[in-house]
Amino acid sequence: MPVNHSDAHAPLPHTLRGLAAVFVSTFCLLVGNFMLSPLLLLRLKSAGMSTALAGSFAAMSWIGIFCVTPFASAIVRRLGRRRAFWLSAAVPALTAIGFALTTRHAAWFPLTLLAGLAAGLRWVLSEAMVAELSLPQWRGRAVALFETMLGATFVIGPALLAAIGPQRPAALGAAIVCIALGAVISAAIPALADPPHAPTAEADAAAENSAAETGWRGVWQALRARPAFMAVGFVGGFFESGLSSILPLYGLSAGMGATVAVMLVSASGLGSAGLVFPLGWLADRMARGDPVRARHRLMRDCAGVTLAAALALPWLIGNPWAAGALAFLWGGMGGGLYTLVMVDIGSRARGIALVNGTAVLVLAYTLGGVLAPALGALALQASPTLAFPALLIVVAGLGCWLLRRLK
Repeated sequence: MPVNHSDAHAPLPHTLRGLAAVFVSTFCLLVGNFMLSPLLLLRLKSAGMSTALAGSFAAMSWIGIFCVTPFASAIVRRLGRRRAFWLSAAVPALTAIGFALTTRHAAWFPLTLLAGLAAGLRWVLSEAMVAELSLPQWRGRAVALFETMLGATFVIGPALLAAIGPQRPAALGAAIVCIALGAVISAAIPALADPPHAPTAEADAAAENSAAETGWRGVWQALRARPAFMAVGFVGGFFESGLSSILPLYGLSAGMGATVAVMLVSASGLGSAGLVFPLGWLADRMARGDPVRARHRLMRDCAGVTLAAALALPWLIGNPWAAGALAFLWGGMGGGLYTLVMVDIGSRARGIALVNGTAVLVLAYTLGGVLAPALGALALQASPTLAFPALLIVVAGLGCWLLRRLK
């Protein structure tokens, strides 16, 4: 039976302070990161580095995320959530300064790997802390607002870089300032109870966390507890993150112009930005009766819309407006699935158990984001009118089938 933690929450001012620190510090860190990443790539290319090697440099951060995510709970158990949160902010600030202090490009690779390790820890911790600090009656809106804010940093960071000018020395300084500001604001996170040393008011959370494993054992434990939700996280990552990167190739394969093909990515991003928060609001509003059943219903609806859009794709080949509408739905529904699963995990677990569940969700979402462009490119090469829609139908259908089995 799910554990009700509504009585174990900290006072509202404490909760709001924690949420504000997580939101603002993460926003600053990500804006700086999305300024820094393209800036470094541009500098590597201007220095004559090959495209393949530059791509390997960009992949280092993702390698770091994959490596650290399964061990996030072990780090939290060793350091506590507050100090682990500080660590995830301090390391990017130090590595950003390292990029400014050395022009030896070989040294940039380990620095990027370190930043990726911190980013993976930050990803898991920030998601888990937003879900845990939010009061039950507005957890859906809080998590959805956080996801919307994360999506906005993908646009704001590169836009700031373009406004400053990537060739100007001030660009690197501005990125470092943003990241350092995020590290400073992270210090404002209030003291958090870290089970198993939780106070009496959090005794149920302490009991749950004492049984939670860490590392790969904790990941496997969380996966076994909610395999359907983790598979749905994969579907969300496939359609929101991964598919957006392959949409320009689909547009070109369908006979659209380059500009229209690129705009499909914007349509997907608009779906993520515009639909995730309403879905979180609906999750809160529908939760007044049976919250678990309401979330499951919304997940099924999101998966159903995703499948319907995939089924419609073969009939709309070459129509840019229709393709844009489908991309909008895929981005919104993919982001909605991830958000709703995160809300559900945050409603059922706390502490180490919550970190484990979030880590598995992040891994599943990232795996979907990585496999979508790889499999999508193969499907487009085989047949943009048959193989590519078939791939989307299979993945969306898997999500629908798994969600139908939920009680």
